[in-house]
Amino acid sequence: MVAICAAGILCASPSLWAAQGPAAPAAKPMSAEQSAPIDLKGYWVSLITQNWRFRMLVPGPGEYADIPINEKAKRFADAWKAGPDEAAGKQCEAYGAAVLMRNPERLHISWPDSETLRVDTDSGMQTRLLHFKPAASGTQMAANLQGYSLAKWVMPGGAAAQTVAAPTASGKRYGSLQVDTNHLQPGLLRKNGVPYGAATTMTEWWDLHTEPGGDEWLSISTTVKDPEYLTGPYIYDSVFQKEPDSSKWDPEPCSLNF
Repeated sequence: MVAICAAGILCASPSLWAAQGPAAPAAKPMSAEQSAPIDLKGYWVSLITQNWRFRMLVPGPGEYADIPINEKAKRFADAWKAGPDEAAGKQCEAYGAAVLMRNPERLHISWPDSETLRVDTDSGMQTRLLHFKPAASGTQMAANLQGYSLAKWVMPGGAAAQTVAAPTASGKRYGSLQVDTNHLQPGLLRKNGVPYGAATTMTEWWDLHTEPGGDEWLSISTTVKDPEYLTGPYIYDSVFQKEPDSSKWDPEPCSLNF
């Protein structure tokens, strides 16, 4: 009798499951572009709100203030001359990722694909690619001027973004972009010869601020670490204002004289 009841239950099970319908398909992971809590696309111009003297003019020999250089870096900078490097085709060495966002310039930010954020500069005509998916295991990456940047969206509280951030009561979304960069080739932190080496790494935090009137500001906080030439982290902030269009975009090649 027990066996018959058990069989009846088993025979009824398919119809019970069928009444519930098929299981819902797993949600497809959202791309970095889809899950972006802030919109960085468009044209931006740097605002020189601090360190104007070092950013808008080429510092003279020995002007190393604000950068925690060691004695090895000081010897390098004291002996450095722009002329030989220009002649050797190294005029872009002051436009590497470790200092690029510090230069006076305009940015054009776009999505060439849904997992890569592209940042072009008119100053030095450089391109940074911020990858939201890491390189495949075993990929050999050669050092280059802009290095390899791995990015991720970070929500308030420190969680990584998995879905589109829920809007607040005001209808706004909040979150930050964290960017970690390595595989940099050696370059200059300042156009008077202050160097950074091949082991340099950097971390950036990109944040968007919107004024009540609609003006948008992009702030980038950067921490540069270099065990070869720095005694500690070199930390600086860069601020950009959103522009309405590309009418002021004016690409210029690298130069060590400006």
